[in-house]
Amino acid sequence: MARLVARDEAAFNELVVTYERRVFALVFRMLGRREEAEDLAQEVFVQVFKAIDQFRGDSKLSTWIYRIAVNLCKNRTKYLARRQVGEQDDVDAMADRAPLSAAKGVSVGDISRPDELVEGMQLEVIVKHAIQQIEPDFREVLILRDVEDMSYEEIAAVTGLADGTVKSRIHRARSQLRVLVEKAIGEKLRGQS
Repeated sequence: MARLVARDEAAFNELVVTYERRVFALVFRMLGRREEAEDLAQEVFVQVFKAIDQFRGDSKLSTWIYRIAVNLCKNRTKYLARRQVGEQDDVDAMADRAPLSAAKGVSVGDISRPDELVEGMQLEVIVKHAIQQIEPDFREVLILRDVEDMSYEEIAAVTGLADGTVKSRIHRARSQLRVLVEKAIGEKLRGQS
């Protein structure tokens, strides 16, 4: 921390290397657009650099960085909504690049039937599309809890919300997600008949 506060370039490079993938993944999942996520992830580290002397150590450094990322995502989401930017066109591409099965350590060779692999990938795309449709306040806590695997306390620290509000929003986000996924699967099955 002392090196960061002293603006040691090597220390900042270490910080970026340590957190860049996680910050990008978080931002990408919240925004759903690769170009926006790349720009915003860089902006997160610019803000960290500018504000590092304001980090009081009340929470973990990662929590503080995530809070900056989440706040910047909220601002960007509002900005994009005002500009009415089109659909999140990168969600399908994200599924192709980072399948959930690979993230959980299951390799393609572990699937004995290719049709099961394809069905899993299709479901993953449906879930990713559904996550992008959830209201932003609920999407934020859902991603932090179920994708980033943060504790309720960490989410409260990142978002500035009370623990009860975090739990309530996660519950509502999961409910919204379930409805959206069930609807999409129903539509897909009707389209196949």
